[in-house]
Amino acid sequence: MASASSLNQTPEQVARDAIDAQLRASGWSVQSKQAIQFNAGEGQAVREYVTETGPADYVLFVDGKPVGVIEAKKETLGHNITTVEEQTADYSGAKLKWIQSGGAPLPFLYEATGVLTRFTDQRDPKPRSRSLFAFHRPETLRAWLAAPSPGQPAKSLRTQLQGLPALDPTGLRECQIEAITHLEASLKDARPRALIQMATGSGKTFTAITSVYRLLKHARFRRVLFLVDTRNLGEQAEQEFLAFKPNDDNRKFTELYTVARLASAHVPTDAQVCISTIQRMYSLLQGRELDASAEDENPAERTERRRAPLPVAYSGKVPPEFFDLIIIDECHRSIYNLWLQVLEYFDAFLVGLTATPDGRTYGFFHQNVVSEYKHEDAVADGVNVQGEIYAIETEVSQRGGVVLKGLVERREKLTRARRWAQLDEDEAYSASKLDRDIVNPSQIRTVIRAFRDKLPEIFPDRTDAAGAFEVPKTLIFAKTDSHADDIINIVREEFGEGNAFCKKVTFGSGKGVKRITFDGDQDQRRVGDDYVMTPEDPKSVLSQFRNGYHPRIAVTVDMIATGTDVKPLECLLFMRDVKSKGYFEQMKGRGTRTLDHDGLKKVSAAAKSAKTHYVIVDAIGVTKSLKTDSRPPVTRPTVPLKDLAMEVVMGATDADTVSSLAGRLARIERQLSPNQRQALADRMGGTSMSQLVKALFHAIDGDAIEQQARVLAGVPDTADPGDTAREQAQQTLVAAARAPLTGAVVTQMVAFCTENMQTIDHDTADQLLQAGWDADAQTRATAFVADFETFCRDHRDRLDALTIYYSQPKRRHEVTLAQIQEVLTALKQNAPKLAPLRVWDAYARLDSVPANARPLTELTALVALLRRACGLDRKLTPFADTVRRHYRDWILRANAGQPFTAQQTAWLELIRDHVIDSLRMEKADLNYAPFDARGGLGRMHELFGERMDALIDEVNKELTA
Repeated sequence: MASASSLNQTPEQVARDAIDAQLRASGWSVQSKQAIQFNAGEGQAVREYVTETGPADYVLFVDGKPVGVIEAKKETLGHNITTVEEQTADYSGAKLKWIQSGGAPLPFLYEATGVLTRFTDQRDPKPRSRSLFAFHRPETLRAWLAAPSPGQPAKSLRTQLQGLPALDPTGLRECQIEAITHLEASLKDARPRALIQMATGSGKTFTAITSVYRLLKHARFRRVLFLVDTRNLGEQAEQEFLAFKPNDDNRKFTELYTVARLASAHVPTDAQVCISTIQRMYSLLQGRELDASAEDENPAERTERRRAPLPVAYSGKVPPEFFDLIIIDECHRSIYNLWLQVLEYFDAFLVGLTATPDGRTYGFFHQNVVSEYKHEDAVADGVNVQGEIYAIETEVSQRGGVVLKGLVERREKLTRARRWAQLDEDEAYSASKLDRDIVNPSQIRTVIRAFRDKLPEIFPDRTDAAGAFEVPKTLIFAKTDSHADDIINIVREEFGEGNAFCKKVTFGSGKGVKRITFDGDQDQRRVGDDYVMTPEDPKSVLSQFRNGYHPRIAVTVDMIATGTDVKPLECLLFMRDVKSKGYFEQMKGRGTRTLDHDGLKKVSAAAKSAKTHYVIVDAIGVTKSLKTDSRPPVTRPTVPLKDLAMEVVMGATDADTVSSLAGRLARIERQLSPNQRQALADRMGGTSMSQLVKALFHAIDGDAIEQQARVLAGVPDTADPGDTAREQAQQTLVAAARAPLTGAVVTQMVAFCTENMQTIDHDTADQLLQAGWDADAQTRATAFVADFETFCRDHRDRLDALTIYYSQPKRRHEVTLAQIQEVLTALKQNAPKLAPLRVWDAYARLDSVPANARPLTELTALVALLRRACGLDRKLTPFADTVRRHYRDWILRANAGQPFTAQQTAWLELIRDHVIDSLRMEKADLNYAPFDARGGLGRMHELFGERMDALIDEVNKELTA
């Protein structure tokens, strides 16, 4: 219903009133042409100002000088607003009454309907109008018109972009050079949105900071917002800004520019870079404080219901033009649901960073992909490592089981308290109920035991000097916290290890009862009938997992946050399914990081080489299940309590959401124990659950809203306050009602209400059905081998060793270690993904070579690989085995004539072992170990006399044949 004051107005007058209000909110003094006061406010918007072509709807003045024009139209003309641009331009170039013309048209042009506002800066190289949330403030226009230095004209931002100098590529990867160069080209073309897709580990943040530095220095950008969706990512971004040092300056970024990570409602105006979570920026634009715990969890992890995005209000503290550029980290998560309007509020270039875009991501960024550097590209360049899939299938994992009737064990999920109950008939369960409603310890144990037993097959090179197998750094994805605890206990038992060996890793704040991070040695404080667990600091656990020997295995319920590096991670064991394609890619991304040999040995001492690949151990069918491109916010008949409550915490005020939450809390309140009710009341500052429920219902009561709306509108009890006042009233009432509700309270609430029971199945014994490399692994191995053989053929005329092996095989005994090293160097430079030990694994899979035959060094592996690739060997054979076999055959033939003495045989065995390590024997080698300790050149001449030189040649030919 329209308010009484607008009933008799024309549509044009309604639009003018709305425009006046918007101008005042943006700091303009709206004045009549008959009463101009240039000392009133920072800037003046003069209505119906006379020009030589007729009265302009508004002329904008700053410091007494005209700077812009507004052409006002009624709301219904919004669809046709671009046709008015020429009219606005005519007014900007017309002579203004009482003003001595300076010749140049006014630079700032606006078209507005009170609902829609468009803006054109005529100083741009190719002036193009764009939509605005609100009018620019007068201080902004003054700053835009200020000369950078005396005698120099003021240039628009888009004009300054044209002067960006060429990029210095020093220290940048090719993919980073391409991303920066194409992004800057996009900015020069004034394209408002751009997407940078770069694989995990390829340096997205470093790329973004390099661009930010150049834009601040060379294009006079005033402020940049680096937007993340968790505090953890914000802290990481801050550390990267602190560490960044540009090519053209010896000082660090933070010595040149101020970087501020927002942690309160204060936004520093002197910071050139602000780092913020999108939740905090949203709360700033709503004009309210943010509970700090809301920044701990990635909001994309929650399933949101479909509804209109919550409105943001104009903020004079953070006006739309406050930032010139917004970089959206992990933008595939941040551009939907509640957060879209935060991005569209700002009059800024939007640049998205992600490794896993989906269709909506491309659409939001106008399909302007300035960099497309995929995981496959990163693997080819040696930036990432490739993954292999090893499948474990068990009977219960595939088909479920049956709990037999009789006395069965029940267990509370949270407290782990056990009790017994009578089951009247057999209860069959499907695999989907495992570890949620039904726990089958045998199923978990069977998977973990198979994983333990197959690890030497999956990682055949991980025995230490004493012959003991070292478990590579492994991350297990569990379904729930309860499931994770079961896994941890069984892992420790099956591997025969202590608490330090396997820990839980999550990324809560450690406040309240966020998802608990612990290692099994919780400090439990008794509080009535409940237990409170004091968790180990999550950052400490993560640091141990990343940098220490222990834990070898970590278990997580939530995925490790995107952007969190654990480079030594080599194995991902999935014991939960994932339906989102993007989410699954992010989870896999935890294993893709490269790490050199020295770095890997610091945490995995038995590693024989750099990290060459990672392995997905699929115990649930996650690699085969159907994946959707994303998780769209669909309407659900029942929404999880946490999602519903967090929507209200984050600002939902619609009656449907508030009513649903209040009703749900009312039911839950009756299920809580007295101690739980008191614990929640203490967390809510003395507000009880029942009081919270009453306040929420009251906030959406029609009579209460009507009464509050009249107060806000300042009208009598009998008057109609209007729909706008009613909407504001409901928002005010809900905001007051939800005040005690914080993220920590919601988490505690969820923890209490999920103390439902799980049935423990002790009847169904699980059995292993299959454990082996995924069928696709064979295909990938074939492709890998083909790539290696293609490389060898393509380089056989350029590398001496390859020339000999392919074209002059009879000379293969002349191949030296230096020549093999030359091939290895070429591989690393031109095809880094073809690391010899990775190629060995591929051939070994195809040729059924046992895992214990894997060489220890890349060079010895490469010799065998070259022999296999060029056809000298029909099956992959370790070079040491080839040399020993040929030595045995040769010595038997030689001894058939004039046998060698025992001393001569011992010396020949030294030569054999030297050939295994060095490919061939040179006469000069006799002066070095191990020969020098046994008399060297003189001793061999003494043993073999004049035959010595010929014998060396013969041994080289025979042993490397």
